[in-house]
Amino acid sequence: MTTLRYDVLGIGNAIVDVIARAEDDFLVAQGMHKGTMALIDEARAQAIYAAMGPAVESSGGSAANTIVGVASFGARAAFIGKVKDDELGRTFAHDIRAASVAFDTKPANSGPSTARCYIMVTPDGERTMNTFLGAAQDLKPGDIDESQVANAAVTYLEGYLWDPPQAKEAFVKAAGIAHKAGRRVALTLSDAFCVDRYRAEFLDLIRKGIVDIVFANERELHSLYETADFDSAVKALRGEAKLAVVTRSEKGCVVISKGAVEAVAAEAVEQVADVTGAGDLFAAGFLVGLARGKDHRTAARLGALAAAEVIQHIGARPAVSLKARADESGLIV
Repeated sequence: MTTLRYDVLGIGNAIVDVIARAEDDFLVAQGMHKGTMALIDEARAQAIYAAMGPAVESSGGSAANTIVGVASFGARAAFIGKVKDDELGRTFAHDIRAASVAFDTKPANSGPSTARCYIMVTPDGERTMNTFLGAAQDLKPGDIDESQVANAAVTYLEGYLWDPPQAKEAFVKAAGIAHKAGRRVALTLSDAFCVDRYRAEFLDLIRKGIVDIVFANERELHSLYETADFDSAVKALRGEAKLAVVTRSEKGCVVISKGAVEAVAAEAVEQVADVTGAGDLFAAGFLVGLARGKDHRTAARLGALAAAEVIQHIGARPAVSLKARADESGLIV
């Protein structure tokens, strides 16, 4: 049996997060809708940065956060995403490589600057995001490393990237390579606004089997099937997806397969500091579990463990070794 080079390969937006605490009235004054993600241009990005309070910069992006989580579990991880050859681009590359993630995508020499996301964290831990996608939008089919994809147990894509036509082409290319090599492909729906924009296309990816595993939260699931009834939406997803996981915050998650719908509880947390990255890190734990041959319940418990760790501090990446946390919980990976 051939040993694969990677457990999980992520493809997504390479973004530097700029995180600051903010009161609700700041969001109102800035015309931001709490708890959502808005796409902004470079001028708006500069205006927000000028208005916000002291900030912490860290490499981010939904799929990149997931892949750093995968590496924190001690699993083998790689990432494909586009930055520009500028200061923020070099920061992103350094940070993700320092987290033991293989990152070999060639940076752009021209065009827009490296992407960044301004994240406002309100006292209740909710995050409101404003994203300038910049160079991340320039990911092209030529950036997909066929050998990396073929040698990853799972290739994981973020729905946030499903906007530029060339990025769509890059993902479909990667999915084809993965399936030809007998590997699995996962998609996170990312945000309800992504689902609103691309509902038909996301459903097409699921129905045609281009993706094998779907991650969604409740809001995204309701948007996907345009219903407020959770059970109806779960039933619809079960009829179409090979495997899906719906996260429900403190209510845990539901793992949906053709054979069963299984609820798994959330991990207890002492205090929620910042929910940024909760879904990203849940996906990390679940994917590591799948890649290492664990059953769905154990994979979901690994996801819950990772999500619980990340929401108890500021920032969307683990502050401690998730492998150590898993070992302490008896969830050996």
